[in-house]
Amino acid sequence: MQRTSARLTVGDQPVIWLGANYWSRTGGPLMWRSYDPEVVDAELRVLRDHGLNMTRSFFYWPDFMPAPDRLDTELCARYADFLDRHQALGMTTVPTFLVGHMSGENWDPAWRGDRDLYSDVWLVSRQAWFARETVRRFTAHPAVAGWLVSNEMPIYGRQPGVRSDRAPAEREAVAAWAQILVDAVRAGGGTQPVSLGDGAWGLENSGHDNGFRLQDTAELCDFLGPHVYRMENDPVRQHYAAAWVCELTGTFQRPVVLEEFGVSSDFASGPGAARYYRQTLHNSLLAGATGWVAWNNTDYDNLSEQPPYRHHAFEMHFGLTDTAGVPKPQLRELHAFSEVLTAVDFPRCHRADTDTALLVSSYLDTLYPFTRAEDRGYVQQTGRQAWVAARLADAPAAVVRESDGALPTDVRLWLVPSTKQLLSPTWYELERRARDGATVYVSYSPGAHDEQRGPWYAHLNELFGVRHQLEYGLVDPIEDDEVTFTLTRAFGTLPEGARLTFRAAGTDNSRVFLPVEPDGAQVLAVDGHGRPALLLRETGEGCVVFCTYPIEHMAAVTPRVNPEATSTLYDALAAHAGVRRPVTTSDPRIAVDRLVHEDGRVFVWLVSQAGEELSVKPTVADGRLATLAGSPAETVVLEPYGVRVLRLEG
Repeated sequence: MQRTSARLTVGDQPVIWLGANYWSRTGGPLMWRSYDPEVVDAELRVLRDHGLNMTRSFFYWPDFMPAPDRLDTELCARYADFLDRHQALGMTTVPTFLVGHMSGENWDPAWRGDRDLYSDVWLVSRQAWFARETVRRFTAHPAVAGWLVSNEMPIYGRQPGVRSDRAPAEREAVAAWAQILVDAVRAGGGTQPVSLGDGAWGLENSGHDNGFRLQDTAELCDFLGPHVYRMENDPVRQHYAAAWVCELTGTFQRPVVLEEFGVSSDFASGPGAARYYRQTLHNSLLAGATGWVAWNNTDYDNLSEQPPYRHHAFEMHFGLTDTAGVPKPQLRELHAFSEVLTAVDFPRCHRADTDTALLVSSYLDTLYPFTRAEDRGYVQQTGRQAWVAARLADAPAAVVRESDGALPTDVRLWLVPSTKQLLSPTWYELERRARDGATVYVSYSPGAHDEQRGPWYAHLNELFGVRHQLEYGLVDPIEDDEVTFTLTRAFGTLPEGARLTFRAAGTDNSRVFLPVEPDGAQVLAVDGHGRPALLLRETGEGCVVFCTYPIEHMAAVTPRVNPEATSTLYDALAAHAGVRRPVTTSDPRIAVDRLVHEDGRVFVWLVSQAGEELSVKPTVADGRLATLAGSPAETVVLEPYGVRVLRLEG
């Protein structure tokens, strides 16, 4: 099936944003008070010289709008100079209106009072006026590439823990506010792409309801912009954190710009920061992102007495350069990435089709009655782990949301990992997909809490060809620290007798297995106690493969577990299903994926998740691999956590 890879366009031309969120080192959020044109010019020049073509810039709201009906004309003049300096260097910028929130502090205009930013009619009208008037002033400038309504509005607008006297915003209020602000941009004459700047933190990405919905934003806006700053306990999950969010976001059929990502040098060494940037850039590209805006351009050691740096010291050191303007390793990684984008002519590339799909339960993004919020986070967490495992199996999966309706028919392998809940009709539809020739893989889970704990499957026994042996109100705990599957027959790439070992983990409710007896299904593998662990039921032209253990969930809650045996199982599933994989490797620490140019050229990415240098000889189904310069590349050397981009020829 086709994987989403919508492109941002201006007119009918695709554009790629590669840049930095920008505050000058002269003042951070207060830079417009101490605006220094020469410093700005030097800061922009070092970004330009390292392959960056744009910035995201900010109207610090309390300064730019000192009264409800007035713009500060002097600051607007300084911003006009800022635009001129971008144009002179061949760069563009995306202005952001409501700031608002920034780097650990909220700033209000002095005249706001305690009015609600979403639902107070007068205050919403003032926000719209501000957007309309600033757009009217600057929209004709060639350096303006787009518009952003806010910076992380869910934090600024209304959020538990920030304004503790108020509940989270309601969806209707947020959607109306967004509509009015986007309309104000258009009323001011803005024709450039526009989005909200909210961070794409809504229900559909996180399972957390903050009032924002990607579905609503996608109907209003020209692109979606995730902000990703994950703290993980597994290096591989960390390297794919932003990519997973981009993949989920791309299901709404809008271009995805990774609008904020980065690391503070207080939290990562120079080499560690470089590795994080390299992995985030390439993995998010392969997950459908078409723009990248790093946080941020410079360090601020000279502003240690100024909020927010006074109380958030680590915020001083997210820069691509230090306070003196010297490039840090992060900027060198961006430069190398820009060269790859140029070499493959990225604006005219699209993601290769895939035969593998990961089904994301609608319990992530839909508020069903009498269900618990924990179930939404569970779906997000488990789905991410399965998505990573599929990538390490060289069978990258398209994400299909159950909430989108009918399941696609052009899928050879369906992954339904550690799933407690799907809608009843979906279970029957999955069986129809199997009858039509697909391999449908499902692994068991009763969920992670004890409310209605158990499989919410429409026809468990019939679907999997088993008779379950559950006792009401009880679970069957996994007592071993490790679970080992032993293959009782050959399957895919796994020979008879092969062993797969998984680390047991989870809560008292989720660290459990499903006891079954086969009733029409064949046993593919047994656990260490001789119980069925993998079963296959043939139906029509395809089959259903059932795993009685929640292996993806167990991996998802285990620190430093990846790569783990799920990717080996997925490799076997892909082979059994006939998934087309033009290039693979035998090392699960290397993920393989492809981009296809509109002229037919195929580019192959090899991304290493190994902390040491690897030498690998990829398996090519048809043709040969070559470097971008055309030299043969039968054996490929990858530096620690390295990335190589090759051409598939023939």
